[in-house]
Amino acid sequence: MKNIKLSSAFFDQAEIDAVARVLKSQVVNMEIETKLFEEELESFFKRIDSKVTCVHSCSAAIQLSVQALGISQGDEVLVPTFTFVSTFQAIKANGATPIPCDIDLEDGFINLDDAKPRVTSKSRAIIPVLFAGCSSKIDKVYQFAKDHNLSVIEDAAHSFGDENIAKRDGILCFSFDPIKNISCGDGGCVLTSQNEITEKLKDMRLLGVIGDTEKRFNGLRSWDSDVKEQGWRLHMNNISAAIGRAQLVKFPKIRELRQRNAGSYTNALNEIRDIQLLPINFKTAVPHIFPVLIKNGKRNQLKNFLAEKGIETGVQYKPNHLLTYFNLGYDLPNSMNFYSEILSLPIHPLLSEEDIEYVIENIKLFFNN
Repeated sequence: MKNIKLSSAFFDQAEIDAVARVLKSQVVNMEIETKLFEEELESFFKRIDSKVTCVHSCSAAIQLSVQALGISQGDEVLVPTFTFVSTFQAIKANGATPIPCDIDLEDGFINLDDAKPRVTSKSRAIIPVLFAGCSSKIDKVYQFAKDHNLSVIEDAAHSFGDENIAKRDGILCFSFDPIKNISCGDGGCVLTSQNEITEKLKDMRLLGVIGDTEKRFNGLRSWDSDVKEQGWRLHMNNISAAIGRAQLVKFPKIRELRQRNAGSYTNALNEIRDIQLLPINFKTAVPHIFPVLIKNGKRNQLKNFLAEKGIETGVQYKPNHLLTYFNLGYDLPNSMNFYSEILSLPIHPLLSEEDIEYVIENIKLFFNN
């Protein structure tokens, strides 16, 4: 019996050499490697006049972006309840209140009809979550934000490598944790064309010390410094950046493998009556996860069956309005239904074509029986 993990990092000698290079330099904190990684990411994203700020995680990216927009105590931010808790915690960390919104049943994207009556005089922003890389409705979010005078921060943790990113102009937050499309071990970044936001982010990630980023990038220290607002120790160090740079070089291969695996699943599972695929274009999107909806109450049975065959699956995510800290007594039926049916299948680059076929064969075996 095989042992197929749901997720895995994709490291080899290139990342080992990158870490060794930094350790041998004796310069571990944020300096030249981080600077180079930011520049290489800016070239990768291909968004004219946009800048990258690398931080400790996507959670940090969202938290700092919320703060940079001046959102704080008494303000509200609209966000789909169906997301990882980090999205909600990043809002709460600024003293603002995350307002849980329902989702669309076909793709898990924020339901704007549900969000509309939740807009109040306290609403300052909306954070669409690009679940599983699904971004087909993102233009509607920007129009919604314009209509209601809201800022947009995209939680794009699942969307690194999506070709459509270059076509949008907003604040986008990415994750580089161990199992994302590229990894820094831990890390994240903010992509934006708003220069004033970038300047704030670069200071706030370094405890609010004004101009400390440029000094560090030039091998200097801020001995005579000033701080004018709350900052945090949320920068990216040279070790993480070096790993990220190695991952960026091999990203074409990562893209190829993830899209290949997604294509195999799509072709094989599309005809199974009790499986609903999410409407994601894998010619442009690079799947971090491959979630499907299992209909007619069979999700848990399938999950247990696959586990017996050595296949790990995931349930992402528990709606945040069910968590004690964020429970505002909301009724969000689509999210509850989605949560009861969602199941993520293994898709990471270490899986062989035979591994994917093994998963497919056992899914078919379950439904045939």
